[in-house]
Amino acid sequence: MPQLSVQFFQKTDEDPPCIREADLKRPEDCSGNARDRDMESQESVNKCERVPLQKSNVCSRSYFIVVMVFFHVYIINVIALLLYVHYNNGSEAEFPGSSQGFTGSGDTHRSVPKGHTRAPTQHFLPRLEGLRVGHVQKLSLVSDKVHEMRTLSLKPLLFEIPDFLSEEECRVVLQLAQLKGLMESQVMVLEGQDDLTEQLNLSPEEIFSLLDLNQDGQLQPQEILTHSRVRDGIWLTPENLREIYAGLNADPDGNGLLSLEEFRHLSSDAFQRFLQQRGVKRSQLVRNSRHTWLYQGPGSHHILQDLRKRVTRLTKLPSALVELSEPLQVVHYEQGGHYHAHYDSGPIYPETVCTHTRLASNSSSPFETSCRYITVLFYLNSVEGGGETTFPVADNRTYEEVVDASPACLFFKDFHRCTAELSVALCLCQSLIQNNVDLLDTRKNCDKGNLRVKPTRGKAVFWYNYLSDGRGWVGELDEYSLHGGCVVASGTKWVANNWINVDPDYQRQAHYQEMVSQKHQAEDSPEPRPMQHSDAHIDL
Repeated sequence: MPQLSVQFFQKTDEDPPCIREADLKRPEDCSGNARDRDMESQESVNKCERVPLQKSNVCSRSYFIVVMVFFHVYIINVIALLLYVHYNNGSEAEFPGSSQGFTGSGDTHRSVPKGHTRAPTQHFLPRLEGLRVGHVQKLSLVSDKVHEMRTLSLKPLLFEIPDFLSEEECRVVLQLAQLKGLMESQVMVLEGQDDLTEQLNLSPEEIFSLLDLNQDGQLQPQEILTHSRVRDGIWLTPENLREIYAGLNADPDGNGLLSLEEFRHLSSDAFQRFLQQRGVKRSQLVRNSRHTWLYQGPGSHHILQDLRKRVTRLTKLPSALVELSEPLQVVHYEQGGHYHAHYDSGPIYPETVCTHTRLASNSSSPFETSCRYITVLFYLNSVEGGGETTFPVADNRTYEEVVDASPACLFFKDFHRCTAELSVALCLCQSLIQNNVDLLDTRKNCDKGNLRVKPTRGKAVFWYNYLSDGRGWVGELDEYSLHGGCVVASGTKWVANNWINVDPDYQRQAHYQEMVSQKHQAEDSPEPRPMQHSDAHIDL
């Protein structure tokens, strides 16, 4: 029997089969070979036990390799995140012509010898991250206080900071505005429109084509209404338009449409003269409010200066940009006051220049707009009823599809012989009027907007009016930044605006700041000041 077993193993030339422990407990045979059989069986058992150990070692080595790979990937991701945070929040964004070197937070200053200017090092503007709607971030903007900033929307990138201003600060800003005196925010006819028409030298056929958004050869009521709102600043309704048609005998066939022949019989200012004779109510204006401007530089009230420094810390922008931007605007809405939906800034076409850098651009273009990269809006009082700030299309997923499909937008993507504001407004004409609901009308349809912010004293909201260009500078206008002021149903409403002006053309912005710096050094004034008077800024 033992010989057969040995021959079997030798014949197969394989490892002996596993021996069970029960087989090891056979009674000894009379031949005296039990000890040898037990030793052979034990060797087989030991060999069987070593096999799984070898497999386990292979698995352990594979597991170790996988763990190490994931560990290195994790370390690389952490390093990349740290670099991103560093360049987003702490990297220097220097601008030529500045008398100081400014970090992204605007808190560090390094002196530069007088008469020297800095060469541009990089095109980078810090931009806060919203992460998701409802996300809350802790901010340290003033000593002994922590503010909470909440993300309200991602399109546009919009934030809310409760108690940004104290009750005392709100009172002082409001009283300073009253002391200086407020002016009407809008007159019936925008200045410079007649001059613009003459400069363009457009024929009636060209003007007709400009207004005919869908290019169907007829001017529909909504196309005329949009033109009147932009050019004359009057918020006409279809009923008002029918009255004008009847008064001017502009629509002989009474079909509510204007053909090219009927349009030729109207002078360019026919509507304007008719409305002046008829009289326009304040509720019919695009904007019904009063405002003033408050300087925030050296010599101004310390609360105004502190407010500007707080805005610099909040936005993390270089202090040079904030200091050379528009003064603080304070606006008062009485009961019934409103501001229909609009943009704070306009798109930049090759023919368009920014208001604040116009002198530096050395351009003779008649088209200009206020390039407001960021809007910071402060509520100076709590409104009894109404007065919300509405963002009609905030985070609206279908809005972009509607705009891209609008005939007006398709037409104006290739047509720039008009003001930037006019092209945007005409593009919005059809895209924001759905099922006879005009989302631009904050007097009638404010509750239809996607997002509304209730005015509460001390609260601040701020948003980006432009997208990023992907390289750290200003990109295209964010069409989702459309906003307006709902009608004040009860009480009054006081707000203030800080606009941060940045030219989407980096070279123009850099040249402008260099010119301001040279002027500042020549005058040896305590702080660079904008090269334009505050009243020269455009109210969109």
